[in-house]
Amino acid sequence: MARTQERLAGYRQRFDARFAAYFDELGERIGAPALSRFTPRCLELLRDQSLRGGKRLRVALLHEAARLATDEEDLPGLDAAALSIELLQTHGLVHDDIIDDAPVRRGGPSIYYAYREEFPGRERTALGLAVLAGDLAAFLSLQVLLDAEVPAELRQAMIGVQLGAASDAVVGQVIDLERDFCPLPDEELLHTVTEYKSARYSILAPLRLGLLAAGEDPAPYDERLRRYALLVGIYEQMRDDYLDLFGDESVTGKSAGTDIREGRRTYTVRALLTGTSGRERAMVESALGDRGCTGETIGRIRELAGERGIERSLRSDMRRYAEAASAEAAGWRPWWRAEPVAFFEALPLWSVDRTH
Repeated sequence: MARTQERLAGYRQRFDARFAAYFDELGERIGAPALSRFTPRCLELLRDQSLRGGKRLRVALLHEAARLATDEEDLPGLDAAALSIELLQTHGLVHDDIIDDAPVRRGGPSIYYAYREEFPGRERTALGLAVLAGDLAAFLSLQVLLDAEVPAELRQAMIGVQLGAASDAVVGQVIDLERDFCPLPDEELLHTVTEYKSARYSILAPLRLGLLAAGEDPAPYDERLRRYALLVGIYEQMRDDYLDLFGDESVTGKSAGTDIREGRRTYTVRALLTGTSGRERAMVESALGDRGCTGETIGRIRELAGERGIERSLRSDMRRYAEAASAEAAGWRPWWRAEPVAFFEALPLWSVDRTH
């Protein structure tokens, strides 16, 4: 596990320096008129949010996927693919914060709330600028691939991956909102939301891009890659949902019970509804969607989850999906290089135990 963490830290350090350099050059390349004051501020906010925190797991997946097929370093196209992945992530976070009305992102103000503070009393202006900032990040994620110094065939294939990932993520956001209209979504719906909203663009796309950069056609292996991506996506989403209620607020940086207050039908909320009955379930249901729900009530729901074995069951489910993802990666050994396969095998078991 220490080796996995070391490699992740190395990828993050190198990429963050590259990401900062990208934004340093972006102002000159964006082509905005000199008279515009709002455009430089938009780029400043995108830069701040993009460089603030983040584990860069997508970047690590990209590089390790390339290593599955080759031991060459600094492959053409990898830097552009990494920038594209993280710019698309920034786009998603900006729009997520608008949809969720979230004031905080990674320990600082969300772009939406930064604009609200700058334009008090002009809600439509703040909303419009935040939407446009997210849109710009999405278009920039494709532009970096168009500018990549790689053969035209590879460039086209990479753009195709990112276009598909972006549209899947938007569809995922749509059905994520639809999910909350179901009083009790079944597990299949939750898995589908996870697959579209996060697994396809956060895990599957980096795997495909890394293999493409290494000169490997991912198509023959797509079924294996999809299985791994979905399993990782499920336990990661389960973990995020779990930490929303059971995490240490000083570590997660968020108030406990946000999903309950917002009425989100997450994996954890579903477990609470199916694992309780009578007055206990009524308490959970009354808290759902109540933004004024007190910390005392959230604390009681946490206690209830412990008493009824719900917390233990959630942890067991996360572990089960992480172990399944690890086993899936272990089955890659006949096709790919042993060291990166070992990375993909170890990653789920390391990740599922993280506290933030």
